[in-house]
Amino acid sequence: MAERQQAPDPASLLPLTPAVLHILLALVGGERHGYGIMREVEAYTQGRLRLGATTLYRSIKQMLADGLIEEAEERPDPELDDERRRYYRLTPFGRSVLQAETRRLGALVALAHDKGVVQDGDVPGLSFGGAL
Repeated sequence: MAERQQAPDPASLLPLTPAVLHILLALVGGERHGYGIMREVEAYTQGRLRLGATTLYRSIKQMLADGLIEEAEERPDPELDDERRRYYRLTPFGRSVLQAETRRLGALVALAHDKGVVQDGDVPGLSFGGAL
């Protein structure tokens, strides 16, 4: 009888580097190639974060090895896209790690609020009226 391998605990990969966190967030919306990930991160951070190619592809290599993302098998029509591009997507484990990191960061922000470091309204889109 084959022994079933247990999935790693998402918390075992925390904390994530900022680059990995942003790459995972960029892939929540669907498959993207490397340059598309870079543009997505730059767009939603309003230019405050620009991933360099070395950082991006070093992070992608490690994320593939950790099972956070996978290379997509289906490709766009070569007439519409460069066939050399590799597309990446979030794995279920990657989504679990992203959720765990988001909870960890939320708890940290809540602690900062409790200690008076941030006030209601300091973090756009976040309310401190109840539990996170």
